[in-house]
Amino acid sequence: MLVIGSWLGVSSSAPCSPDLAAIGACTTVSNSGEQVDIGASITNPAPPVTDQGDHGSPTQPEPQPAPQPITCTRADCGGFLVVTPPDVTAADLASFRPATPSLTGEPTGFGLVGAPTNVVASASEQLMTGTLLGWDVTVRFVPAGFVFDYGDGSTARFTTGGASWASLAQPQFTPTATSHVYRERGTYPVAVTVQYAASVDFGSGTWRPVTGYVTATSAGYDIRVVEARTALVDRTCIENPAGPGC
Repeated sequence: MLVIGSWLGVSSSAPCSPDLAAIGACTTVSNSGEQVDIGASITNPAPPVTDQGDHGSPTQPEPQPAPQPITCTRADCGGFLVVTPPDVTAADLASFRPATPSLTGEPTGFGLVGAPTNVVASASEQLMTGTLLGWDVTVRFVPAGFVFDYGDGSTARFTTGGASWASLAQPQFTPTATSHVYRERGTYPVAVTVQYAASVDFGSGTWRPVTGYVTATSAGYDIRVVEARTALVDRTCIENPAGPGC
């Protein structure tokens, strides 16, 4: 406060602009006839007061619980539509067909009664894309089983399609994993059915297994089985152990 000598008994207020009034910086004048009081003040917002606690240290805010995941058992979850990929069976993959396996034999197209005829099939892993049950998907087929029908009423299942005598380093007419011995002469229609284990990716990068097998069959390979009574060779089996019939 500022005090100045005696004035006449007049009381007034100094002009104040809206900007100064907004921050409380206006000047007032008061004259009581004996003295004049002139005062001014500026008001600033006070800083927030933090509870000091019992030990004079700032009180930390109360920890908030972490958000919990929402578990829903219905399609409508709290106003949000929860969509999960459907379960898929082999029957649902009717529009996704793996390639037909290859089928051959040794000797090509014929065999000997009582001697192993080697039958070889080949199939590989395949990927296909398309739409399944309204979803864009990638389907994977992996050979899981080879079911051979040798045409004489005999069938056998293997986890491999077999291999040639040369790749196995075996002589001709020796047993292999997929060979078959015919007991009578005749022509036998041979077929192989490959069982593919399928899985589906709905775009998440995770493969979901499909229930059951998807199959592909190759047929039309005939084996003519003959009876060999004699064989003409250029060398004996002692001279050439890998020769026919040795």
